[in-house]
Amino acid sequence: MSLKRQLIVASLLMLLIPWAGLQFVLELDEALREQATDQLQEQARRMAETAGDLLIGNSVVPSGNPVIYAHPVTQPPRMDGYGDDWPRYNEELSQQDWQNSRTDTKTSALRWQAATDQRYLYLLIRVEHPGIRYFNPGSPDQPHDRLRLVSTEGNNRSERIIRTPAPGRVNAITTGRDPNNDFRITGYWQSVENGYQLELKLPLPTKDSRLGLVAEWPGKDGIDSAGTAIDPPPVLVTRLPRLEQQLSSQMASGQHLRVLEPAGWVIARQAVANKDNRPEFDTLSPMEVVEQIALNGLRSLVRFYQPDPQSIDESSIRPNPNTLPDSGLVRHSDGDSLLMVTQPVFNGRILVLEQSLDQLLSLSGNTLGSVIARSTLLVVGLMLVLLGYVSWLSWRITRLQRAVSASVDDDGRIIGTLPETRARDELGQLHQQFGQMVDRLQGYNEYLESFSRRLSHELKTPVAVVRSSLENLRHAESDSERHNYIERATTATGRLSQILNGMSEAARLEQSFDHAEKERFDLAEVTDQTTRAYQQLDANHRIVYKGPARGCAMNGSPELIVQLLDKLVDNARDFTATGELIEIRLSPQGKSLELEVFNQGPPLPEHLNSDIFNPFVSIRKGTQEGHLGQGLLIVKLIAEHHGGTVTASNEANGVLFTVSLPRHIPLPNQ
Repeated sequence: MSLKRQLIVASLLMLLIPWAGLQFVLELDEALREQATDQLQEQARRMAETAGDLLIGNSVVPSGNPVIYAHPVTQPPRMDGYGDDWPRYNEELSQQDWQNSRTDTKTSALRWQAATDQRYLYLLIRVEHPGIRYFNPGSPDQPHDRLRLVSTEGNNRSERIIRTPAPGRVNAITTGRDPNNDFRITGYWQSVENGYQLELKLPLPTKDSRLGLVAEWPGKDGIDSAGTAIDPPPVLVTRLPRLEQQLSSQMASGQHLRVLEPAGWVIARQAVANKDNRPEFDTLSPMEVVEQIALNGLRSLVRFYQPDPQSIDESSIRPNPNTLPDSGLVRHSDGDSLLMVTQPVFNGRILVLEQSLDQLLSLSGNTLGSVIARSTLLVVGLMLVLLGYVSWLSWRITRLQRAVSASVDDDGRIIGTLPETRARDELGQLHQQFGQMVDRLQGYNEYLESFSRRLSHELKTPVAVVRSSLENLRHAESDSERHNYIERATTATGRLSQILNGMSEAARLEQSFDHAEKERFDLAEVTDQTTRAYQQLDANHRIVYKGPARGCAMNGSPELIVQLLDKLVDNARDFTATGELIEIRLSPQGKSLELEVFNQGPPLPEHLNSDIFNPFVSIRKGTQEGHLGQGLLIVKLIAEHHGGTVTASNEANGVLFTVSLPRHIPLPNQ
C-alpha cells in the first residue's frame, strides 16, 4: 500500500468532524447564489437597455449569412506574409482561429483570418492547392494564380485582383478595360507548403459593407476556384469598441460580458478581474493563517457539492445561442466556475453576463470559527496518531540513509549495491531509485577508468605518423621526399592539437559553469535572432526557425544556449546537402521548453542514438578530419547545466535533436 493511501487511512478520523457545519455552509451558499442570480439578472436588464440604445442603426447579421469576422487588435500585424505574429498562428493549434471555405473536390482550400485596428482591415489568407503558377508579365493572358477581392457598399460593387510574378510585396489591381494599381491595398505574398499565403492591409470598409475572397488558378478544364460566396459576399463583422466601453463602466469585479448577434457572432466582449482582497501572509497571526487554510478547504467542499456547471467555450467568436442556458452555473475552458444570466437585446441580440463565484464563497468569519472550534479536539487527537506514524516513517528513512552511506567509501568509489526491498510504497520506490542511481554511478566510474584507453586509441595514429615521418626523413634523399615527410608530420601534429583543443574546450566549459551567472531571458527571442544570423552566414542551406516570437522565458545563460545551438547547427551542416533544410523549432510543453534542431540527411545508426553524446564518438566518414565527437558532448554538458536533457532520433528524411529545458513559470504576483 502506498504512503498516500496509508495516510488517507490514518486520517479517516477526520470524518468525525460534525457534518452539521458543512450542511450549514452549503445552505448558505445556495441562498447566496439565488440572491446573486436575481441581482445579476437585474444588472443584465439595465445593461441590455444601454446596449439596445447604442445598437440602434446597426444592421443585424441573420443566421445563415456568410461572415468574415475581424478580431480587434491594438497593434497591427507585420506585413511580411508569414503571419507568425497573428494570434495562435501555428496550424496544428489554431484550426478554430481560421475561417475557411473548401471546394467540392476537397483537394484545395482557402482559409483566412481577419483583424482590425478600427482604421484598417488586415487579412491573412492561406490558399492550398498543388502546383502554383505565377503571373507572367510577358504573357498577361496566360492563366495564373490570383486572388479576387469583391466588395459591395450599398448598390456599389467593386473588384480588385491580387497577382504577382514571384513571392514578395504586392498591391491590388482594379478590373475593367483600363486596369490600374490600387495602392490602398498592399501586402505580401509568400510561398508555403502546398500553396501560398497572403497578408493584406486595406482600408476598413464602411458599416454594413460586404467583402468576398476568391482564389483562382488554372485547372484541367478551365479555371478552378475556392473561396467565399460573392453573390452576395460575406458581411464584415467585428467587435464594437464604443459598445464595449459603455458597458464596461457598469460592470463589477469578477464579471464577464458578451453581446451576441442572433447568429451567435460576438460583437462585444469585456471582463473585469477579481479584486484580490486576501491579506498579506506576513501580516497574519498563526490563528488567522489557520483560518485562511480552513476557508480554502471550505471553498473546495462548496464547489464539490454545487450543481455541475455546464461547460462553455468563452473564447469562441461564434457560440451557439441555442446551447446557452438562460441562467445557472457554467465552467470556462480554464476551469473557473461562474454564475451566468442572459438577457435579450434590441433586434434579437443576446447579452450574456457572468459573475465569478469567488465573491460568493467568502464566508463569514463567525461561521468558519465555529467549525474550527468544534473540530479542534478531534484534530489534536489525530495529530497524536499521525505523530506515531511519522516516527515509524522516520525509522525507515534512517535505515535507507545508512544503506546508501555503506555503498560508497571515503574516496567516493562505489563499493557495493543497495539491498533489495519488498516495500511498494513511495519509500520503497525511493529505495529502488537510489539503487539504480548507485548502479549508474558505478558504470560512470568504469567509464572514467576506461577514458585513458580511449584517449590512447585516439592519440596512437597521429603519434605513429609523426614517428614514422621523422624516421623516414632521416633517410630521405631528395627535397620532395623530405617535404612530403615534413608535411605528414605537420598534419599529424595538427591532429594532436585538435584532439587536445577539443578536450580542453569541454574541460573549460565545465569549469566555466561555476562562474556562469544565470539570468531570466526569452529563449524564443534568442533562438529567432540566432537562426537569422545562421541563415545570413550560410547561403548553402535553408536554415529556418519555427516557433513563437516571444513568451518562452527561462533561467540560464543565453551565451551558453547560443553555444549549444552553434554545436547542433554545425553538426547539422556536416550531414545536410547543399540547398537542403535545417529547421530550428521551439515549443512550450507544460513546465518545459522543447528546443529541436532537424536536418535533412542520412539517419543515425540505431546503436549510436545515445552514445553520440559521449566523447570520441563520431559517425563521420574517415575523409572528414578534425571531428572528435566533442561537439555533442558540449551540447549535453550545457543542457544538463540548465537542468535539461538532450536526445537524438531519426525522423522521416532526416535526424532530430531535441533539447528539453525547464521553463520559467512566473508566480501569480510576478
